[in-house]
Amino acid sequence: MDMVTLGRTGITVNKNGFGALPIQRVSREEAARLLRMALDAGITFFDTARFYTDSEEKIGYALSDRRDAFYLSTKTAATTAEGFWSDLETSLRNLKTDYIDIYQFHNPAFCPKPGDGSGLYEAMLEARRQGKIRFISITNHRMTLAHEAIRSGLYDTLQFPFCYLATDKDIAVAEACREAGMGFIAMKGLSGGLINNSAAAYAWLAQYEHVLPIWGVQRERELREFLSYIHNPPTLTAALAAVVERDRAQLQGNFCRGCGYCMPCPAGIEINNCARMSLMIRRAPREAQLTPEMQEKMARIEQCLHCNQCARKCPYGLDTPKLLEDNYRDYREILAGKAL
Repeated sequence: MDMVTLGRTGITVNKNGFGALPIQRVSREEAARLLRMALDAGITFFDTARFYTDSEEKIGYALSDRRDAFYLSTKTAATTAEGFWSDLETSLRNLKTDYIDIYQFHNPAFCPKPGDGSGLYEAMLEARRQGKIRFISITNHRMTLAHEAIRSGLYDTLQFPFCYLATDKDIAVAEACREAGMGFIAMKGLSGGLINNSAAAYAWLAQYEHVLPIWGVQRERELREFLSYIHNPPTLTAALAAVVERDRAQLQGNFCRGCGYCMPCPAGIEINNCARMSLMIRRAPREAQLTPEMQEKMARIEQCLHCNQCARKCPYGLDTPKLLEDNYRDYREILAGKAL
């Protein structure tokens, strides 16, 4: 069994965290079944967010009677101290707990620090003093902000995108956390669905002993894959290394990660899915990308205002309107019969 310790927090769990964003999309009973199955099988780290609609409520419903058996992390996207306290109290109520192990600033546009005028970090300190949170953390998609958080010494963990499509700069963020004694929580381990070999994803991440991946789960078959890795963890064999190298050659660089921070779109375009359709239609079940509903969503690209709001908000610096245009052209050609 592969274990990981989240830096100076001392939290030690097996190298499978449960990412609870996708359970928004299933019923309360189905979410509870998956959550309990995960905990029963040995997953003891669950990550959610106030922003994930009813995800917190489902965790509270399913697991609150076993609170001492697992670690819990959630997030606030608040920009004021007042909003922070409102989010924290709502999260505690939804999760049916009186404390959160790791409380995270959710992809803030700046790195909260004492005395910055926002009152956010001071609120974190007070929440910790009151025993409502144990550790102070931050999530981000921006490399410069991630490094600023690491250098500040103010945070116990960092949650950051990390998978086998990582660049040398991404790897440097993970290494900087290790050197600083910070825990590193890896989100987007399957790159938002573009990586379709979970064994290769797990084996690559297993090379980094201090990194805890959290896997987004909404189906039993997905969960069972990761549960099987608890006692039989994949290693980076020549065959899996070949999968990694092939995907890196195809996917690294100028592609949409599906993070959704460009949303909402004033023209109603579902950017985080439409801007990566060319990849999804070739790597995910094709039929799901060709439904009348998805065709209607892709056609909305014709209504693009070219306001560039999405490009300005993209943490990866992508030319999102150009990506939408290119993906829509390819999609129309596929509908017209282009071979894949």
